[in-house]
Amino acid sequence: MARTARPAPALTDVFEEHRPTLLGVAYRMLGRAADAEDVVQEAWLRWAADDRAAVREPRAYLVRIATRLAVDRLRQAQARRESYVGPWLPEPVVTDFGATAPDTAERALLADSISLAVLVVLESLSPLERAVFVLREAFGFPFGEIAAALDRSEAAVRQLAGRARRHVDAGRPRYDVDPVERRDLTERFLSAAAGGDLGELLALLAPDVRLVGDSGGKSKAPLRVIETADKVGRFLRGVAQGADEAYTYRFEELNGGPALVALVDGEPDVVLQIEAREGRVQTVYVIRNPDKLRALAATL
Repeated sequence: MARTARPAPALTDVFEEHRPTLLGVAYRMLGRAADAEDVVQEAWLRWAADDRAAVREPRAYLVRIATRLAVDRLRQAQARRESYVGPWLPEPVVTDFGATAPDTAERALLADSISLAVLVVLESLSPLERAVFVLREAFGFPFGEIAAALDRSEAAVRQLAGRARRHVDAGRPRYDVDPVERRDLTERFLSAAAGGDLGELLALLAPDVRLVGDSGGKSKAPLRVIETADKVGRFLRGVAQGADEAYTYRFEELNGGPALVALVDGEPDVVLQIEAREGRVQTVYVIRNPDKLRALAATL
């Protein structure tokens, strides 16, 4: 007797149930929303075409597909990024963990795992190390499931996890994570920059503050990291004084924290986000690569 095919709505419903997890894994692996969407789309095509009669755990099955696709794509992306013009930053994404992570500790964990600071550090990991770190630290997958997803032994996965954790701990700056305090500091920082008062601005900057700009060579932004409070302060004051009058501004939660989005004719032109420590600005991220802001426009 011929086996009855699974109804299409059930097939779609199961996939859509796990889509947020697949997107979360793929974005943390690749740092680009468009690439993450491509991975999820390819995972859907494989899910729709594969024989799922023996699939007992759809979530683990789909994560395995998405992880392997992301690892392959990351290997290709890392080769391309070697020729990237200027510093590389992840593509900013709108985040809202309120519905999916009501617990404060869980929300903080999710926000940290998607922050620009952590994603930048993850760029220095190997694709396998990054996959293990993301699956274990951000989503809490057991080592056994991670081993199956990567076709590695559990012992090897534990070694990768330890190496990745040590590397991330060593490279990740320690920032304040309170979102209310961070937004308040962001507003005061922007007000000081816009007002052109260098003394007021310097008072908000840590002595070893860094400004990292990402334009990909396609718009105006520093091609090198700017360091020290004096240099960063003077640069920002100059930028504020020459700001386009056509800009409109809005605050959004991007990558787990408050960010300023400057728009021209309703389209994002600049994303600015800060990281803080002990009430002072430690890092300023400026994203102006239009390729990285295109997807953001559709979500604002």
